[in-house]
Amino acid sequence: MTDTRTPPAPAVGHGESIAQRVLRVALTERVVLLAVLLVVVVVWFRLLGSGGYLVAPYDLRYLGNALESMVPFALLALAELFVIVSGRGGIDLSVGAIVSLAGMVFGLMVGEWGWPLLPSIVGCLVVGALLGAVNGTLVAYLRFPALIATLATYYAYSSLALVANANAPISTPPIVALHDLTRNVELPLLPPVPLHVFTILLPCAVLAWVALARSTYGRSLYAVGTNDVAAGYAAQPVTRTRFTAYVISGLLSGVVALVTVAQFASARPDAGTVGNGMALPAITIAVLGGVAIQGGIGRIGGVLVAALLVTWLNAGMLLAFEGSDGSRYQLLALGLVLVLSALLNTLALRRYGRLS
Repeated sequence: MTDTRTPPAPAVGHGESIAQRVLRVALTERVVLLAVLLVVVVVWFRLLGSGGYLVAPYDLRYLGNALESMVPFALLALAELFVIVSGRGGIDLSVGAIVSLAGMVFGLMVGEWGWPLLPSIVGCLVVGALLGAVNGTLVAYLRFPALIATLATYYAYSSLALVANANAPISTPPIVALHDLTRNVELPLLPPVPLHVFTILLPCAVLAWVALARSTYGRSLYAVGTNDVAAGYAAQPVTRTRFTAYVISGLLSGVVALVTVAQFASARPDAGTVGNGMALPAITIAVLGGVAIQGGIGRIGGVLVAALLVTWLNAGMLLAFEGSDGSRYQLLALGLVLVLSALLNTLALRRYGRLS
């Protein structure tokens, strides 16, 4: 069966002008476009800083420190990558609530029940995976719309996180001691970088890349997301593949729960839901990174570069405004970025029939 949503890419001949070639690369090679935008953002804020328009220097040390906030959003964007690629309207609005609930369970294990650290880490990851499995069951097996299913579990998980410790954070000495896991490390010729960029983000990104690009499961996931009917005729395990995507999303949310507990030196019941929550920024980063909301399209590299772009853009905006105005304009910027990224994805698919 032919997938009618994505037309075949037209042949590109040697008669293509330079402008047409640049447009094609910008629209279809998302990493290239994001890399250019990243350079533009950094140069722009550096110029503003040299002109005295920022409240503090936008230097390498500041950019290195900003990576601390990139880690959880990049991991959750990878989680969204799996569920969106799985197709049929795949999305996970509950990732922030899973972060809160799994983090509270981890806090109880380490800070209240006196569990050793390693079993507590495993328990937190298992809780995240089980919560993701609930989403997967609703979406893949019971065929609930993903938007409705994960919105419902968002409310349920958020409520459980609040009542887990009577709406109080857990900040006992064993929890506070975990903050050292997110300290900055000095590197030759580079500014200080948070330790968990190397110990958590990069290993998770490599494992996600292997799962998507070098495994049978990855090929099945892209096939299911592109056309699940055709994938079923090709003997692909459609339901199980889609279910597993939500389990992986929950597992990555469990990893983020560990990160947030260490960052805050506290297990907070609203860690993933405070303010506008973590889910919407993660979805924005995923779509900006070239993940097509129709399913079947998305790459790890694009998501990671998009996470870096959004992180350094937000960091610059905090310096461009005094007081809390910077954080308010961040929301406007995220909204504009989401609209722009969705528009670019649509243009790429309509004009060239592909996106990478």
